[in-house]
Amino acid sequence: MTIFCYPNCSTCKRATAYLERKGISYTYRNIKENRPSKEELEKIVTQSGKDSRKFFNTSGQLYRSLELKDKVPELNDDQILDLLGSDGMLVKRPLLVSEKGVLVGFREAEWDAFFGANPTCTS
Repeated sequence: MTIFCYPNCSTCKRATAYLERKGISYTYRNIKENRPSKEELEKIVTQSGKDSRKFFNTSGQLYRSLELKDKVPELNDDQILDLLGSDGMLVKRPLLVSEKGVLVGFREAEWDAFFGANPTCTS
């Protein structure tokens, strides 16, 4: 299981604290220094079953400075993956990828449902 995070992100800190509190092992990947490639993102998006647009960090400074709010709706999946793969700060985080599935962002109730009441998931 890999969690893509930005070290200064408070939501990422809450997500990793959640995993540690539940005793769930994971691999931490700094999304700014070791961003997912376009190919990785394509696999992640496919595995998630979500629209690729859901992977944008819409509250991020880079997203706003590039004025992507008006541009993203017009882009196709390939263009979206190119853009997301160009800079990790464009990717919504935390991004948790496991054999079981993909979680985008941190909502504790959603993570509880994903891991179950007493998680022992370590993959």
